[in-house]
Amino acid sequence: MKYNEFQVAQTFETEITTITNEEILDFASKYDPQYMHIDEAKAKESMFGGIIASGMHTLSVTWNAWVQLGLFGDDVIAGVSIQNVRFRRPVFPDDRLTVKVEIIDMEQTKEDRGTITINLATYNQEEKLVLETEVIGLIRV
Repeated sequence: MKYNEFQVAQTFETEITTITNEEILDFASKYDPQYMHIDEAKAKESMFGGIIASGMHTLSVTWNAWVQLGLFGDDVIAGVSIQNVRFRRPVFPDDRLTVKVEIIDMEQTKEDRGTITINLATYNQEEKLVLETEVIGLIRV
């Protein structure tokens, strides 16, 4: 979709993404090797009671789910910023995540492009909010 095909308050919802224990361990081993993500024995003793996904993993899954909708497609120019990232609840192995997307701001910055600010809110299978953030993208008009 081109810039002028979006409107403020427009909403979208992604497909479900299931987070596996193996994915949690793989991601954390490479990018966030803290005990609550990679050491099942220590994680069981933690306040979480078991392995949880890294917040950065949850953010990556959230972003991927949005991109897979393909709405910006080839009209996207670049990301501008990620703001107000909030990790609201832990994500556990086998959690099923859905992202609700809302266009919250638009600004045409030049004749051929504009920014679109989206709110990404990620929910687990119990419809509990696990992550939210705002992302600004630069899109062709």
